[in-house]
Amino acid sequence: MNLILWRHAEAEEGTDDLARALTPKGERQARAMGKWLRRHLPEETRLLASPALRTRQTVEALGQAWQSVGDLAPGASANDVLHVAGWPRAGGCVLVVGHQPTLGEVAAFLLGAQRALSLRKGGILWFERRMRNSAARIDLRAALDASLLD
Repeated sequence: MNLILWRHAEAEEGTDDLARALTPKGERQARAMGKWLRRHLPEETRLLASPALRTRQTVEALGQAWQSVGDLAPGASANDVLHVAGWPRAGGCVLVVGHQPTLGEVAAFLLGAQRALSLRKGGILWFERRMRNSAARIDLRAALDASLLD
């Protein structure tokens, strides 16, 4: 199974957290990462996003069908993300567009780190779980910063 964690791109400040929109810089970040992902995503990738406006705008840069999932909203736990994604048994590829610090907590869990990782706005972490000699192995396949793609 592949699990891709995509942090929403840069968003405006605001008091209504779910209604915060992407900034022009965030729109550029989302487009750049979306372009890269379209070239690299497996065909049958499931796309899941938080219901927050900024995550929806980020995933829309892919131009593919996606699903909004309430359990990925700001404040979700790492366990919520892993459960919604079906990790590790769902198979295939799942891309989750969400928020910090949750995505950093998921990454730390997968890598066995003691603290949450920092995932930059618009960036991705791509994990691959595979079996080798009856043992599961988790590899970090890609870590990309959207600002480097723009």
